[in-house]
Formats: sequence, structure tokens, C-alpha cells
Amino acid sequence: MSNFEYRVTLHPAETFREMVLFCSRDGGCSAEVVPSEQIKKMESLLNESGLKGWELVQASFGKEGLLVFWKRELA
Repeated sequence: MSNFEYRVTLHPAETFREMVLFCSRDGGCSAEVVPSEQIKKMESLLNESGLKGWELVQASFGKEGLLVFWKRELA
């Protein structure tokens, strides 16, 4: 059986200020028109962690920013 380690990272709303355009008062958000610059920032975040062995488990957008959950297999 594989063993994993986990990591949680928080990325401020300013970093992805245009990624989520519409948010409700309760914090529920939906992406509509996403500028290509913002997509590139997300790709860079995913690729940088992926090269270090981290796999994306979940990403949650909120009014404070982006909360990302990662895992990787232990050797």
C-alpha cells in the first residue's frame, strides 16, 4: 500500500484577482470569462508543484484567495 504526504497552500486573492469573476455573498464563486494571463498563472502553479512530485487533489476559490490541496507518494 502506498503512503502519501499532504500539503495545503494558500494563494492570496490578489494573485488570481481575475480568475473568479462572480462570487455570491456566501463565498460561492463561478468562473466565467477567465483572462489568458490568469490561466497561465494557474498553469505555472500546477506545473511547478507537479515537477516536485505534488499532485493536485483539490483547489477551492474563495473571497480570500485560492486554497490548494496537494499530495505526493512517499518513497
